[in-house]
Amino acid sequence: MKIIHTVSGLEEALQQVRRQGESIGFVPTMGALHEGHATLVRQSVAENDFTVVSLFVNPTQFNNPEDLRLYPRTPERDHRLLERLGADLLFTPSVEEIYPEPDRRVFDFGLLDKVMEGRFRPGHFNGVAQVVSKLFRFVQPDKAYFGEKDFQQLVIVREMVRQLQLPVEIVGVPIVREPSGLAMSSRNARLSAQERENAAQIYRVLHDSLALKEACAPVKLAEWVVGEINKVPGLRVEYYEIVDGYSLQPVSTWEESGRSVGCVAVFCGAVRLIDHISYR
Repeated sequence: MKIIHTVSGLEEALQQVRRQGESIGFVPTMGALHEGHATLVRQSVAENDFTVVSLFVNPTQFNNPEDLRLYPRTPERDHRLLERLGADLLFTPSVEEIYPEPDRRVFDFGLLDKVMEGRFRPGHFNGVAQVVSKLFRFVQPDKAYFGEKDFQQLVIVREMVRQLQLPVEIVGVPIVREPSGLAMSSRNARLSAQERENAAQIYRVLHDSLALKEACAPVKLAEWVVGEINKVPGLRVEYYEIVDGYSLQPVSTWEESGRSVGCVAVFCGAVRLIDHISYR
């Protein structure tokens, strides 16, 4: 596996790949890799001739400086994992390499980034769009792989690709969970053993809510989910919204959406976790 730190080095390496007519798969990450990331890389390796993984903690998508400072970084372990998974190239740029000057672009995603994560993390998705669009320009992949755990992000990346008319297929990969049901996340590394046990109750409540769908309107079901999660010691719900899986707007009846998705953000101690469940 090649490890490249500069945009010029990346573009030079990929020119040779394209000359050989090979397809390129791309997995953008912020490092602290876990089995969820590994699933993305395995799928890219299976579906493409050449797989690029980026490892870059993007400062423009953190609206909380403390969250950026505490974000886990495990580069040596990440490198070893990617070698084992069969990635062909790892791109690990510096902040100065990605942002030689401030990126002042402002994206308009309509209502997609005004709800849920966008409401509580202003500027987050604009930062995501800045870095992902830059990485797509550098790598020019045929396919790019994103975890469905970050459900709202996946919808917004697809919208960004549509707006910019980029020739890349966005592949969403289902959530990978720990045996307890907890959605895998780099932030899980910051949880204590007791907090992990508490956090596993998030998915238990989401899963239990499926059985109540027929008896409850979305608003009532959302109230039940929030109440049940907040009963767990150490957990505090920031939001739980049942939305249309395409527009991301709240639904008031099950009939008004062909795909209803319940999205949640929960503080477990000081660590903020997200998850979702599909009601179909």
